[in-house]
Amino acid sequence: MHHRTPVWASAMAAAALAAPCATAQTAPVAPPAEVVVHCGRLLDPVEGTTRGESTIVVEGDRVREVRSGGADRPALERAAKQRGAAFRYVDLAGLTCLPGLIDSHAHLTMQFGPTTYSDRFRLNPADYAIRSTAYARRTLLAGFTTVRNLGDVQNESIALRNAINAGIVAGPRMFVAGRPIGSTGGHADWSNGSRMDLEGDPGPLVGIINGPDDAWKAVRQHYKDGVDLIKIMPSGGVLDEGLSGENPQLTEAEIAAAVAAAHDYGFTVAAHAHGAEAIRRAVIGGVDSIEHGTYADDADLALMKQHGTWFVPTILAGTFVADMASKPGYYPPQVAAKARAIGPRILGTAGRVYRAGVKIAFGTDAGVFPHGENAREFALMVQAGIPAMFAIQAATTHAAELLRQQGNLGVVAPGAYADVIAVNGDPVADVTRLQDVRFVMKGGTVYKLDGAPVAEPDGVR
Repeated sequence: MHHRTPVWASAMAAAALAAPCATAQTAPVAPPAEVVVHCGRLLDPVEGTTRGESTIVVEGDRVREVRSGGADRPALERAAKQRGAAFRYVDLAGLTCLPGLIDSHAHLTMQFGPTTYSDRFRLNPADYAIRSTAYARRTLLAGFTTVRNLGDVQNESIALRNAINAGIVAGPRMFVAGRPIGSTGGHADWSNGSRMDLEGDPGPLVGIINGPDDAWKAVRQHYKDGVDLIKIMPSGGVLDEGLSGENPQLTEAEIAAAVAAAHDYGFTVAAHAHGAEAIRRAVIGGVDSIEHGTYADDADLALMKQHGTWFVPTILAGTFVADMASKPGYYPPQVAAKARAIGPRILGTAGRVYRAGVKIAFGTDAGVFPHGENAREFALMVQAGIPAMFAIQAATTHAAELLRQQGNLGVVAPGAYADVIAVNGDPVADVTRLQDVRFVMKGGTVYKLDGAPVAEPDGVR
């Protein structure tokens, strides 16, 4: 009997035959480029202090050394040339350097506006994906070198992350949740508000669950899709077309199943939760972070502290939706009503969470407001009673811990990724300085210099 060789088997055989030849022709790999960044001051979020004149020596995409004072530029350049490495010196003597900022709650593949609720009937996934490349670049140039992307519609954020990692488009380092997981008709159900013949019956394949078994299937599908973490929706939300922004929308059993499945696969779990009961269920269920937490009561805060649950405030999103709700036609009526009720409360909640000693990671819900304005959150945190240095730590060391990236992100230290930004003046004395970032380096590549985008970032070679 004749057996046809599968196409994939023929391709693998051809690749195996070609491999020795390809290896023999591989060009020598050049040593990693060396970049020396001279800072007038260096903010250290680990110590909670600002050092004086400092020099950061970058090799490839990592920090090799941090020196106090100025650098012996000629000696460093000679050493680099002896190794055959490219060399560049960046003089930021008049600026304060600090680690690249981390936004723990962003949506880089969407941006809400008056046409959002009709756009979903006109725009294709490709439209959102292409627009996301502009949003990602704006975010990076604003000084946010890493984001935790908490939700999309068609897994566009996975594609964006992959394109950024491949160097195809410029953007922050992304940790993505893909589609959020929630219940039928809940905050994760994108068919909300559609007429009956368009609603369908979305299921675990697209993150809609009804029972613990569905939760396990949805998380496993997310693993298959290639996400970095899981986002669940235990409560109603502001911008969906449902009537309640705070009612519980997942049972304790569903939350526990989603968390168990996620932790089996090594994922952390972020929980969108406004209402007190939804927060309670999520914390007891073992989630890693509560997003928004608007109506958290004293019992919720005590539970969060007891369980070591992180809180991500998103004050800016709350104030923005409250402001926009006053504009006729900006949101559908039921959305505007929720925005007016929920939005203004988040500021006060953030202050209570800080005073209760709950762990806080910086997050904005960017995409609810225009991308690139993320740093406005810092001033709102200070307004809520959070010290400026703590707010900066929330966007650096704390956020890195939430991402399980301690030592890699949120610090300027040997071995960490070379994510460095710089601003005029002292951001601890005036946290609004972070809204005008003058220099951005991510992974050893300079994307912004002297306050202007670098036209063709190339690793500053």
